[in-house]
Amino acid sequence: MTTSARHAVPAPATSAPVGRAPGRTPVRPVTFPRLVAAEWVKIRSLRSTWWALALAFALFPLLAAMRSASIATIADEAPPGFFVGPAYVTSGVSLALLVLCGLGVVAVTGEYRTGQIRSTLAAAPTRLPALWAKLTVVVGLAFATAFVGTLAGWAAAAPWFDVIGMNVDLTDAEHVRLMIGVPLYLAAMTALAYAIGAMIRSSAAGITAVLGLVFVVEPAFAYIPWEPLQQLAAYLPTAAGARLVTSDSIGSIVTGSGVTALSPWEGYLVLLGWVAAALVAAAVLLRRRDA
Repeated sequence: MTTSARHAVPAPATSAPVGRAPGRTPVRPVTFPRLVAAEWVKIRSLRSTWWALALAFALFPLLAAMRSASIATIADEAPPGFFVGPAYVTSGVSLALLVLCGLGVVAVTGEYRTGQIRSTLAAAPTRLPALWAKLTVVVGLAFATAFVGTLAGWAAAAPWFDVIGMNVDLTDAEHVRLMIGVPLYLAAMTALAYAIGAMIRSSAAGITAVLGLVFVVEPAFAYIPWEPLQQLAAYLPTAAGARLVTSDSIGSIVTGSGVTALSPWEGYLVLLGWVAAALVAAAVLLRRRDA
């Protein structure tokens, strides 16, 4: 080895410019709007979400048209003003309730089935913001679907209005209540189903519990010919909330309860009380249990 090679001084390494960290992405704080945006990305990426929403939407115009066409044949036998337009326009509310409640349950239980809930809770260590963010997205979708579906039902039933002698009068307080009450009612029931799903954490068990409550337990209370049970049935979530979408002349197409101890908005407040209690229970369990 030559003397010049032995005493050569190594060249200094090239350093990155001061203040720059190549390959690093700035970390943004987790905020509630970002959690909502993340939940929106998750729920919209599932094909089952869009199938459920499409089915819930389609039920409104389909059943509105079918029911309006069926009563058009007997319209001449009814007295003037007997048919209440919004009650027929919103005929799809009962079956849409079934679909949207299922969506509310699966939206939260699906993450437990796949294990994605661990990543969700890692992003929101306090846990409750993640619960509220998903609730915001699910309830927003349910309300929007029911609102647009109600308008579609109105358009689908309109061709029979003149034959039947009915209409939708937005200057009539009852008509307005029935039209806006459907999306409000379905959004609240979806929130209740979501809370039950968050408590049970199983899709099958959660859907069974919700549908059993709505379509088995509550109707049983309403139809048992014992006055105390029928009075109690009026304060159960489905029957109480259904007062908002109950016509004063033809009754409710959602529940069999004929008790009218609550006014429409009082009944809706009772339903919101059930929703709040269920969400509080879901929040307590989420904080106390492992993912």
